[in-house]
Amino acid sequence: MERAVVQITLFGLLLSLVSAQPIKSDWDIYSFHINSTVTSRYATTLITSRVANRMDVPKEIEFQVRIPKNAFISKFRMFIDGQEYNGTVKAKEEAQQQYTGAVSRGESAGIVSSVGRTLEEFKTSVNVAAHKKVTFELTYEELLKRTLGKYELQIHARPMQPVKDFKVDVYIHEKSGINFINVKGGLSKMANAITTQHVDKQAWVYFYPTEDQQKTCEGCGAQGMNGDLVVVYDVNRGVKLGDIMTSDGYFVHHFAPSDLTRIPKNVVFVIDQSGSMSGRKIQQTRIALRHILSDLAEDDFFGLITFDSMLFHWKRELVQASQTNLDNAKKFVNNIRDRGTTDINKAVLEGARMLNATSREGAASILILLTDGDPTSGVTNIETIQANVRKAIADKFPLYCLGFGFDVNFEFLEKMSLQNNGVARRIYEDSDADLQLKGFYEEVATPLLTDVTMVYMGGTNLTQTNFSQYYNGSEIVVAGLITDNNVEAFVPQVVAISGTKRVMFSDTNTTFESTGTVSDVRIQRVWAYLTVKQLLEKQLQLSGAEQEKVKKEALELSLKYGFVTPLTSMVVTKPPGESTDVLHKPKEGKAPPLLPPPPPRSHGSSATRKQGKLMHHFVQGHLRPQALPDGRARPGRKGQGRQIGQAAPPGLPGQIGQAGLPGLPGQSSSPSLSVDHLSRAGDMSMFNAYGSMATDDDVPQFLMPIAYGRVLHASKSSKVKFTLNLSNGKYHKIKIEDMYTQQKYKYAL
Repeated sequence: MERAVVQITLFGLLLSLVSAQPIKSDWDIYSFHINSTVTSRYATTLITSRVANRMDVPKEIEFQVRIPKNAFISKFRMFIDGQEYNGTVKAKEEAQQQYTGAVSRGESAGIVSSVGRTLEEFKTSVNVAAHKKVTFELTYEELLKRTLGKYELQIHARPMQPVKDFKVDVYIHEKSGINFINVKGGLSKMANAITTQHVDKQAWVYFYPTEDQQKTCEGCGAQGMNGDLVVVYDVNRGVKLGDIMTSDGYFVHHFAPSDLTRIPKNVVFVIDQSGSMSGRKIQQTRIALRHILSDLAEDDFFGLITFDSMLFHWKRELVQASQTNLDNAKKFVNNIRDRGTTDINKAVLEGARMLNATSREGAASILILLTDGDPTSGVTNIETIQANVRKAIADKFPLYCLGFGFDVNFEFLEKMSLQNNGVARRIYEDSDADLQLKGFYEEVATPLLTDVTMVYMGGTNLTQTNFSQYYNGSEIVVAGLITDNNVEAFVPQVVAISGTKRVMFSDTNTTFESTGTVSDVRIQRVWAYLTVKQLLEKQLQLSGAEQEKVKKEALELSLKYGFVTPLTSMVVTKPPGESTDVLHKPKEGKAPPLLPPPPPRSHGSSATRKQGKLMHHFVQGHLRPQALPDGRARPGRKGQGRQIGQAAPPGLPGQIGQAGLPGLPGQSSSPSLSVDHLSRAGDMSMFNAYGSMATDDDVPQFLMPIAYGRVLHASKSSKVKFTLNLSNGKYHKIKIEDMYTQQKYKYAL
């Protein structure tokens, strides 16, 4: 396929670079504190920002922070001129109604969250009178996940200007004792600003950089720090049954035995080699697979399948990971080439067949799928594919789905993984994608137990208790209620398979550590946090009345404990006359849901109210209708706000074929697409465009990348204009993808 000639013009970039950060003379962040307390792996973090308006006129002051994806925001409040304004967690539908009501009254409104690789962004603003101050407080909670033998507490520091009183304080208390603690991340290079103390069960980390250090560190500058501080630690592993904490009728159990014999594994890699994997994706996949093959143990058995619309086996059955077989498999990997469409159903079913055909007592089986797109050939109905895969696997081994990039239907992969005792993970298109792939494999490379069942006599309202496999360096966490708070009758035990043997972990002499009143609520909140997380996963796997029942239960718990989850939103309360902000929990693989925008005031309007912090998204395409293969004219189709194929409304650029934009050559008369895009204030955004040769709406094969752009958004709107010249004239469809919001827009040519 001949590549199209692309011209991309990005307007507003210089404006963005100049105005993306606030001017310190306007307002002064005189204090910025991050305080994180971790007890039994549960972290509660409070961010406090104190800001003064130094001007003689009122100023709009922003509060913008990033928090880990795995966390739930649980509290937000502002203090202005002695008055406290608390954020309120509501059901998402109710918050949407409040948003819509504000818009209908002519008030500004905004959605104040976005999603990135490991962090989510919270952003709001408020008008502060001349020479007055405001204090922002945001609290979020998360259960730290043990991966590769360690816990990581990620703290992102970006106060938007150097701060005289900047402090990060971390306190960790673990009942079983802290084995080690260290600090990493970009900001850890300021070693002389970091103090670490460790005494038995407690540890403290202090990060107090001076204003000069905040301007001169790596990745820092005149706008202050912008980086991560990651506290890494693990606990001592003494009792095989693990740590059990109880409090006021609740318990949490951390199970992570370490001195176990590894189990040999059977693993099949199912690798997408369709056309959309072209370029760096397929190169990084080859690199990662070669590393992974080198890490296989000699008693492991493995298989390799690549697929597009057809299947390509290295061997049709699993073989032992001998050096000769590994060398031959690497040659197969080196010859993987991108081509064709995507038959996920056939590929995954073949991987399951290969594992089912391998009978090795005492081995753990694992199926790993890597794909970057939707099913486009063979069976394409995702419900049918999920049902087929579930029937083929039949709970005998886990399926792990890796979604490469943002063109993949991540919810489809997530549901299919959860239905088969696995997880889905996004692999981000970046220079380290091969390391991301290898890193995921390392998490599941060493199975220690299979068919793990957590049993709690005298326990009720338990979180998940059955796990297909337990891997070295990981941890199983279960929480629940103790019936009638009768600790004496509460007997925990773990039953599992280790190789060919059935093993049991129990301790008849176990004494449960009961916390004091200060920690009572925390143990209960661990249970609530885990329960909500698992109900949200369960909801994804169900449908109809069962799904609604689980959704209702998750919503009630979210509201009771004040968690901002995918089912709830936080309405940011502000002084009278201020805009209404609504905080959503972004969903992996999707942009935060966009609520209805205000009615446009005229053609060509930006559809953005100056007072609001949300820049409503719209795309306008100016297209020359292209004839269908039979010679009929292609009818106009609905775009974002008007019919594709129509003349541009007043105030918008004219039709293709007009003179070029200032500084650019005139446009050719070949089929083209010109796009104006207004994006929210925020971070650097990337835009991709894809072309499709397909004419059938049911086969959206956007295989050819034809454009790529990048812009750093300003604190106010930045217009980005794409002019795509499709010089070969063969495209029938174009898709524009906003990598910041993950919104996708499709056009017929």
